[in-house]
Amino acid sequence: MNNYNSFAGVWYNSLILFQSLDMKKKLLDIAKYVKLEKLKNDKQIVAFLVCLLIATVLWFLNALSKDYTATLSYPVKYVNPPSNRFLSNTPPAKFDLKVEAHGFTLLRHKLSLSFSPIVLNISAITRNEESNSGSYTIRTENLMRRISDQVSKEISISEIRPEIITLVLDSLITKKVPVKLNIKTEFKPQFYLKEPLSATPDSVKITGPTAILDTVFSVSTESKIFERLDAQTEKMVYLLHPEKTTISPERVRINIPVERFTEKELKIPVEVRNKPEGVNIKIFPSEVKVSFLVGLGEFESINVSDFKAFVDYDTIIKNHPEDLDVKIYTKPSFIQMPKISPATVEYLIETN
Repeated sequence: MNNYNSFAGVWYNSLILFQSLDMKKKLLDIAKYVKLEKLKNDKQIVAFLVCLLIATVLWFLNALSKDYTATLSYPVKYVNPPSNRFLSNTPPAKFDLKVEAHGFTLLRHKLSLSFSPIVLNISAITRNEESNSGSYTIRTENLMRRISDQVSKEISISEIRPEIITLVLDSLITKKVPVKLNIKTEFKPQFYLKEPLSATPDSVKITGPTAILDTVFSVSTESKIFERLDAQTEKMVYLLHPEKTTISPERVRINIPVERFTEKELKIPVEVRNKPEGVNIKIFPSEVKVSFLVGLGEFESINVSDFKAFVDYDTIIKNHPEDLDVKIYTKPSFIQMPKISPATVEYLIETN
C-alpha cells in the first residue's frame, strides 16, 4: 500500500511538472531521441532489444512445443447414398472437433484459411444401423476413426459435436417427361422458320424423390438466343431440372429449320358464315387478295385451296356495320405474315 501511495504521488507530481513545461518542445525532444540513428548509437538499448527479441522467440518456441487442447471446426460432405435412394434432409454442414496436439500443429491448422471437408460415405455409415422409416440416427463418436483418418495423424480427437446426426433416406422414382424448348430465334432479312423447332430426343427420363417428381410434367432447355440465322442450324443445349433430381440425357439436339422466304399473292373467294335460310346476301368484292411470305421449297405447291376466308353474318344482326371484316380461318402453317386486301367488304342483303 505504501509503495502504491508513493508511486501515485510521484505520478501526480510528474503530471503537474509536465503540464508546466512547453509541451511542443518536449515532444520534439522525444522524437529526436527515438530516431533510428540515435538508437544505433545507444548500444545499451540495442542490446536490450536484441535480448528481448531472443527471449520472446525462445518463449514462443517453448510454448508451442507443449500439448494443448483446442476446438477445430471442419466442413462435412455426405456422399454415396445407397442405390435408388437419396438424402432428403439436411444434416450438419460442419463438425466441431475437440482435439489435443502440439502447439505447432494447432497453430498450423488455425492459420489454414480452409480445411478439406470430412467426407462421410452414407452407404457405409448406415449399413449396420437400424432404420425408422428411412431415418438413421448415428452417434458421431462411432465415426471417430473415419474422421481421424481424414483429419491428421498428428491430432488426437477426444470429442465431436454434435454428438448425434440424423440421415433421412428416401426412395427415388423415374418417369419420362417431354422437353420444353426455351429458345428464341432471330433471322437475317427474308429468312424464317420453315417448320417449328424440334428437340432430339423430344422426351427424357428424370429420376428423383416422389414428392418432387409429382410436380414435374416437363423439363425445359436452358435459355438460348440464336441470332442472324440464314441456314438450317443444329445445336446441343443443356436441360434444366429441379435440385435432387437427375436426367438422362442431360442435353438434347435442337433443330432450327431455316429457309429463305419470298412473297406470293393469291386471289381467294370470301364465304358468308351464319347466314339464315331465305336470306340472300351479296358482298363486294366477292374475292380478296391474300399476300404472304412462303419458303422457296413450298412456293409452287401452295394454291388457292389452301386458304379459306369469310365474313360473319351475325355481325350484321348485332352491330349493323357498313362494311364487314374479312377473316381467314384456314391457311398453311408454314407461311409468314399473311395480309388481306381489302380487309373489309361491302354487302347487300336481298329479301324475298
